[in-house]
Amino acid sequence: MSTRTSRKTSPLAPVAAKATGAMREFGNIFAMALDVIVQMFKRPFQAKEFIQQFWFIASVSIMPAALVAIPFGAVITLQLGSLTAQIGADSFNGAASVLAVIQQASPIVTTLVVAGAGGSAICADLGSRTIREEIDAMMVLGVSPIQRLVVPRVLAAMGVAALLNGMVSVVGVCGGYFFNVVVQGGTPGAFLSSFSALAQLSDLWVGTLKAVIFGFLAGLVASYRGLNPKGGPKGVGDVVNQSVVITFLLLFLVNLVISVVYLQLVPAKGA
Repeated sequence: MSTRTSRKTSPLAPVAAKATGAMREFGNIFAMALDVIVQMFKRPFQAKEFIQQFWFIASVSIMPAALVAIPFGAVITLQLGSLTAQIGADSFNGAASVLAVIQQASPIVTTLVVAGAGGSAICADLGSRTIREEIDAMMVLGVSPIQRLVVPRVLAAMGVAALLNGMVSVVGVCGGYFFNVVVQGGTPGAFLSSFSALAQLSDLWVGTLKAVIFGFLAGLVASYRGLNPKGGPKGVGDVVNQSVVITFLLLFLVNLVISVVYLQLVPAKGA
């Protein structure tokens, strides 16, 4: 008479499996990031593909970014204006709102739009190529999908993010100025003088650096998920959603790290 030994599954086993899978995905994305950086310096450079992707991402992102920048700048200015009025520091409203837009809101808004509009399209395009076995055919022919397809898209996302960041900064600052002066009755001279007194060039550089890094992450995650779909056409839709969510999570995490490092290393103007 044979006896069967039943093994009890630990209740933490599913959690451990998910944690292991998440760490494996993070490692794969990191390895692909290193590969993309190396392939950027190899020739031939796919200039035509880069220009096409740059124009596509810019065309689908420029209007949403400009429209989203206005309420972002307005909300920041109105909130800071009410707080500074309570403590009697109305003269610093311009500096606080402008620095918040340039350092934090502008690169975040830019990358959210780039990842949502351009990144999802990149992921869907590469995902459809993968399930049609075009990527496997390229590898059989000795063509690197990273150099041929991924690098131009990542560079295009970085370039569009850097340029859109400048536009979003201008639109956000102008929107904040309008709402502060017209809605809250602020003084135009106080708004501009406080900004010029406390802002510094490094604030603009850190915002641009954030946009470039965030654009790299948006293009990288979209390309990685697009090259690894599961389950046919339905899997392509799933990886598109996953790429946007993962990009948003990485965006806020990296933004926190960069902001902490910048505020610790770069002294404030007048400090």
